[in-house]
Amino acid sequence: MDNLDVNLQKIGHELWVLAEENQEDSLSLLSVLRTLEEIHRKIRTEMFEPSLPKTRNDLYQLVKDIEEKGGWPYIQRMKLKSLLQHLETEISPDNSAQNDS
Repeated sequence: MDNLDVNLQKIGHELWVLAEENQEDSLSLLSVLRTLEEIHRKIRTEMFEPSLPKTRNDLYQLVKDIEEKGGWPYIQRMKLKSLLQHLETEISPDNSAQNDS
């Protein structure tokens, strides 16, 4: 494993620990997700896009790596509709009657 992979694993582990420490605090978790999204956007626009291949061979190597190692990075956002459905489930009359028992 090269130095980049080791460093990424360390950072990933630290982020996971931070999330676990705040797993009951949705505002803190939202802050972590926003920070990840901001870093993702900055790296993409300020560093990745300018570094895109200038030659066919380099482009081929990039596409080959994307195909072999897991595709294009994407940070999925939770849809507001999903959040509201989750809330409705949590506060439905059926659930409140069960929670009072």
